[in-house]
This record gives sequence, structure tokens and C-alpha cells, in this order.
Amino acid sequence: MRPSSAPAEEASVAEGGSVRRLSAVANRGVAKVYGPPKGKGSVSVIDFATRKVETTWPIPGGGSPDMGDVSADGRVLWLSGRYSSEVYAIDTRNGHLLARIHRYTIGRLRREIEPVEPRDFMRFLLDWQRVSSGTRVSGPEALAGVLAQLEGFEAPAGAWESELLPARVSDYSISWLDDLCTAGRVAWARLRGATAASDGTGRTAPVRATPIVLLPRRQLALWTRLTAGQREDEPALTSRAEKVADFLRAHGASFFDELVGGAHLLRTELEDALAELVARGRVHCDSFAGLRALLVPQSKRPSAYSRRGRRAALFGIEDAGRWTLTRRGAAVAASAKLDPEAIEHVARTLLRRYGVVCWRLLEREAGWLPPWRELLRVYHRLEARGEIRGGRFVAGLSGEQFALPEAIAALRQVRKRTPDATLLSLSALDPLNLVGTLLPGKKVPRQLGARVVLRDGLPLASLVAGQVELVDDGVLELAHHLACAQAPPVRLGQIVVSFVENDLVWQSGVATERREHRQ
Repeated sequence: MRPSSAPAEEASVAEGGSVRRLSAVANRGVAKVYGPPKGKGSVSVIDFATRKVETTWPIPGGGSPDMGDVSADGRVLWLSGRYSSEVYAIDTRNGHLLARIHRYTIGRLRREIEPVEPRDFMRFLLDWQRVSSGTRVSGPEALAGVLAQLEGFEAPAGAWESELLPARVSDYSISWLDDLCTAGRVAWARLRGATAASDGTGRTAPVRATPIVLLPRRQLALWTRLTAGQREDEPALTSRAEKVADFLRAHGASFFDELVGGAHLLRTELEDALAELVARGRVHCDSFAGLRALLVPQSKRPSAYSRRGRRAALFGIEDAGRWTLTRRGAAVAASAKLDPEAIEHVARTLLRRYGVVCWRLLEREAGWLPPWRELLRVYHRLEARGEIRGGRFVAGLSGEQFALPEAIAALRQVRKRTPDATLLSLSALDPLNLVGTLLPGKKVPRQLGARVVLRDGLPLASLVAGQVELVDDGVLELAHHLACAQAPPVRLGQIVVSFVENDLVWQSGVATERREHRQ
């Protein structure tokens, strides 16, 4: 159906070779078609300019579609049958029937799902995200797959290479991430606008705590549109940072040495200015080495004249490539309506990250993501197409749940697998830190250095600000594991937990604490 300059309430229908006006509505703005309650089981394609029928698409079985919707890309026409309880998917390019789905089929498929317990679902997530010991990957190409699964996840800059990526890639090398960035496959950025410090000084958080996302470079503009309009209350830049921003605005992407001369700053002053601009989300670099250099104090960086030239380059800001201002067009920032393409991309990304999605699982995702009600529309559409399954996959969680077909098979395998009592130490900044949401216990704050210990999908202990807290019966569980399994000590960041003479012993670099274990 082609758009017309005629009013929305004027529509036509072909009947017996002639075209006549009908009390139907064809509204291109909402991409919906309303027709008579009973038709001939076909769709007539009408050119409103010539008021002629170009072609007719038959509906197999003589269905009676009366309402419809067009996909975001305009390639699929969805029609709902009022009397046949069926949904038809038609290719708008040739009229071929892509899918014919009975509404009762969707209900039957949902009833076939047998939900798993939250602890089994947590075991599934550890395997799905390659965090459990038997599923970790290795190699630079495996890193690209891990980054695709973590696309759009927001974490402090200092946590990516110290916590998140090594937890999934067993032999992680920092040069691999640099290679992906310089090749144009991956980009890092701060999407959320910075706010002033509560002390009124206008300072922002240090670079190490700056929330950073790693994205495919081709999708950077799409993710940027999601956060448009969230930067109005940013504090003013310092004079040095403003000089660097003005130079980049006038000369475009520039190397570090060009910025030194162009902004007329000392090298240390330029590093401070770049750190401020990174923390504000105003600049990014060709490679991750530029961000890494700002995370490592200058006194701890390898000398540029060191014999270990490759390692020095990995930490040298001079060799990090070009610095560029982030794109913050006024036209994009003024957009108030969410982009349907962006919403569908986010919905698919979350499915790829978790395998199974529901609103409770997304509580710890970034707050600037589309609301659940918008994602729900996409998931309903994908379910109708047969791309995903809806149902009750995890017991005890309210609301609708959706899963990829391959995730359903993996869930069944995990449920059949006998627990192996393996302890796993996980960063509190990891997307799998679901304590207090999916898992029992008090929420563990997302802080650098905070950690969680899991055993068979259940939390045992957490480490926050150097203090170890045990969850419920964590003392008994942890002592039983260390004593009976003769397991090696458990590491919680800088703290080592061991079992000595019937007591749990917590050892750190400054103190030792014993906790009596009573059977």
C-alpha cells in the first residue's frame, strides 16, 4: 500500500474490478489498515495516486484479516484474522506469505515450558556468558564474541580489563582490545552525561570510575541516540579542557603531540584535560590505549625507552592514536521519540546477553535504556514471528519472560546437570551480579573491588570496602566446602579465605581474622 496525499479517512477497496470509496481507514502515520469485518481472504494493493489496484495477494485458506501493522523496516505486513484466530506475515516486496501463526499455538508453546529454579538459571547464565570455569574462551576472535554479548553494558572504565574481560577470556591480552579498536570494529564511549559533584565544585568522578560502554563502531550512532537529551545539566569545563575541546572542534581528530602544540599545554596538563573530557563523555580515542593510559598513573607506566617497546606502547598515551570529539548533534539531542530501530536493536542485544529476559533481570542495566513497556512490544512481535519463545522460564519471577530457542535447550541441560559445588568469585560490577534481585540476599553495591562468591548458583559471601559479609548460612556452607572438599583457599579480591583448625580464617595484607565454625 502506497501513501497518498488524500486525507487519512479516504480509502479505497477493489471489488469486482472497480474501485470504490469505503468506510475504512489507511493511516500511514501509524502504519495500520482497517477494513471490513469480512473479506475475500486476500489483500489488494492500491496505488492511491491512480486509484487503481496494482495486484492482489491471496491469503491461503481464505482467512479474514481485518487489522494489521507494518514492521519498522517496512518489509513485513502483519495481519490479524478476527474470525480465524490467526496471524499472517506477508512480504511487502512480493506478497509471499512468510508465516501463518495460530494464536492458540503461541499459548500451547508457552504452556509447554517447564520453569527452572533461580539457582539453576544462575548456573545457566554463568555458562551462557562464559564465566564458569568450563566455558571460558580464549583468543582474540573469542574476545570479539564476548564484546558482542556485552554490547551496551555500562561499567567503570577501570573494571573492563581488570574484572569483566579476564573473567570470560582465560588468556586475555590487552593488545587484542587495542587491535579491535584500531581496526574500527569496536569503540569505547561514555554515553551517559556527567553530573557535578555534590560538593558544588563542579568536579566529575575520576576516569577510573567513569561509566564506559564497548560497542561495535557501526552501532555507536544508534546507541548515542538513546541517550540524547540527557546532558543538559552538565557542569562547565575547566579552561584547559575547554582549550582542548576548542582545538578538536576546529581541527578535527588529532594526535597527542598535535594537541600539545595546538592547545599550548604541558603534557601533564593535557593529560588532565583529556581525563576531564573523557569523564564528561566529550572525547574518545581511536584505541583503548588512550583510555588505559589515563587509568595508569604516570609514575607506573613503562618508560617509552624501555626495551619492552611493545608493552610501553600499550600504556603510552603518545601512541594511542587520534582523539576526537564525540558526536552530539543538536538534531539528535532534540529528538524526543524513541527510534523503533534502536529499540529493536537493544531488545535483541539484551536477549543475546542473557538468553532469557524479563523486567527483573534488567534492573541493573543502564537507566537510559528504553523502558520495559517499549521492549515488550518488540518481544511480542518477535514471538509472533517465531524468532523467540515466550513463557515462564524462571520460577518465582513475575511478569512476562522471553527466551532464545538455543537458550531454552541450554536451560534444560543445566537442570539435568548435577551441581558440582564449585566456588566462583565474581566482580560486583559484572552484569551477573544479581544478588538481591534474582538471587536471595542483600544487594551488593556495584563498586570497584567489591566481589561476590557463588556456589552452585547461590551467593555465599560478598566483599565490600574490605569487609566480608556472609549471606544467610554462608559460614556453614563455606566451611563445609573448604573442609570436606579439601579445596584451595577462596580469594575475594585482596582477601584470602581458608579453613584452619576448624575455623574460617580471613587473611589480607594488613590483618587476619578468625571466625569459629560450629557444626
